[in-house]
Amino acid sequence: MNLKPQDVVVALKLLEIRTSRPTYAQLANDLYMSQSEVHASIRRARASKLLHGERPGDRPNISNLKEFLVHGLKYVFPAETGAMTRGLPTAWAAEPLNRKLTQEEPVPVWPYEQGTKRGYAFFPLHKKVPQAALKDPKLYQLLALVDALREGRARDRAVAGLELLNRLRASA
Repeated sequence: MNLKPQDVVVALKLLEIRTSRPTYAQLANDLYMSQSEVHASIRRARASKLLHGERPGDRPNISNLKEFLVHGLKYVFPAETGAMTRGLPTAWAAEPLNRKLTQEEPVPVWPYEQGTKRGYAFFPLHKKVPQAALKDPKLYQLLALVDALREGRARDRAVAGLELLNRLRASA
């Protein structure tokens, strides 16, 4: 069973949940996905050992998730970029990296009509990521860190990796 990009989005959303996993309907609503997409994502993430499984409440497997995000994500889901567009800043142009790394123009943005920034298109892991990120600032930051790992320069990836590791440890 092969992972799909939205499986990473679902796993990141589950990181911040401290109680039992929300229903598929709640996750679908929060992530702007269908319930069947969320269900399939959780099934694939379990099979890939990114989630512990149904009995422990589909908690993220922190050590496996860390290894995959830091070392494998850029090879499995490499960044796809495009022309200049309006959107939401991501990678090093978004929180928390925009305070730690120097900004260069143009910045990477997820294409989104109501976006506030102009930059080059950086296509998200799932088409509904911009809406889900606006609804959940913590998820937005995790997705921006993941994008920095997918495309950033070596220094950007190192800083993003450390920041992501700190957040993974905090959620364990």
